Amino acid sequence: MKSCFMLLPLAAITLSVPARAEVYMTLEQAQALLFPGATLTPDFRQLTDAEAQAIESDTDVDVRDRELRLWKASTGGWFIADEVVGKHEFIPIAVALDKDGALKGIEILEYRESYGSQVRDPAWRAQFLGKRHGAVLKLGADIANISGATLSSKHITDGVKRLLATYALAVAAR
Repeated sequence: MKSCFMLLPLAAITLSVPARAEVYMTLEQAQALLFPGATLTPDFRQLTDAEAQAIESDTDVDVRDRELRLWKASTGGWFIADEVVGKHEFIPIAVALDKDGALKGIEILEYRESYGSQVRDPAWRAQFLGKRHGAVLKLGADIANISGATLSSKHITDGVKRLLATYALAVAAR
């Protein structure tokens, strides 16, 4: 009986081991992929209270971080680095917008969850291409859900919606 109780702490330790983070690409690699041959100039900004409120009101998505990590592409358009919550961990993402604010690419930079990495599937991410501020972007409607990655799918969808609104209401508007 005594040996059974000694195994319980070992089982608890084994079950609580976090998932290993999978790094798919660096920020610089994403920039080169999404804007090949372009020079990217940092244009970091801080959202004002009014801008954050306008984005939240427009999208029904919380603005967690008011610091915008933006780069202006010499070929036209913007590169934005951001992160969204997965199920338990943050998912760093990068989006590219063309000169008119339409989404021209999205990359998942890292994935730290134990399952659900199908959000990296190019066919799933392709659903966002061409979307701009005002697009519905609703999971299960115009963006397909991924079974086993529902929260990651929803949060990435909401994150893209928020970033499109951020561009329209806080970047292009300035």
